Amino acid sequence: MRHPVFLAVSVAGALALSACEQKTADETVERAFQDVNVVDENGLNDVMLTVADPNEAVTYFQRTASQTPDRIEIQRGLASSLVRAKRYNEAVPVYARVVDLEGATNEDRVDYADTLLRAGDWARAEQELDKVPPTFETFKRYRLEALIADSNEEWKKADSFYEIATGLTTRPSGVLNNWGYSKLTRGDYADAERLFTDAVRQDPKLFTAKNNLVLARGAQRNYALPVIPMDQKERAQLLHTMGLTAVKQGDVQTGKSLLRDAIETHPQHFEAAVRSLSALENNG
Repeated sequence: MRHPVFLAVSVAGALALSACEQKTADETVERAFQDVNVVDENGLNDVMLTVADPNEAVTYFQRTASQTPDRIEIQRGLASSLVRAKRYNEAVPVYARVVDLEGATNEDRVDYADTLLRAGDWARAEQELDKVPPTFETFKRYRLEALIADSNEEWKKADSFYEIATGLTTRPSGVLNNWGYSKLTRGDYADAERLFTDAVRQDPKLFTAKNNLVLARGAQRNYALPVIPMDQKERAQLLHTMGLTAVKQGDVQTGKSLLRDAIETHPQHFEAAVRSLSALENNG
């Protein structure tokens, strides 16, 4: 009479054991998938931060951040993606969250200051940089310090920061160009010319530095194009810049001649130079 009960208990026990084993197996599989997902997500995060379309990356990080708002790497990725997409005003409050999260670094603070500067809030950018300890010495930090010192017309500080930044990068052409432009606005044309020349030497494709170099030479009434790498179109554009600089200096006939050279040199129709020359001749 007791056998059915015993059998029922035995079956129930077997089922419970089977369920327990199944649950343990499911948990093991789930943990394994979680581990795989973390690896996959990290790889996807890297892709989104480097090669993905910036706006697609923003959408990805926004979706992930809505699910896990306290994960600093996701908030950091969102902020960085917004900057890549040139959506600086949107990136500012995200970086503000990043620097308040556990695990925030000095680099995050510098990135926040950089974004504020890009958004046009120079005062807050300076305040954020002031929170970074002086022992944190990076190219980006000193480049920002130089730009802010420049905007405050603190020339000695600016020169010092530009010099430090130049020594902290293997590609100093951009900061040399900024430094040269600072010298140009101060009227220190010879130093500006030297810095622009160094920038072009570091990056022969940096047309902005080439154009600024011509401005610096023209401001000294040196209307000969510098001996630097340039193609035919660049040569025409630089002759145009030099011609306008000569006119600004009061050397109108020289300016006209340079503009004619620019028109003849350009491989296509050079509308801007044609308009400039026409305006000068009509006014004359």
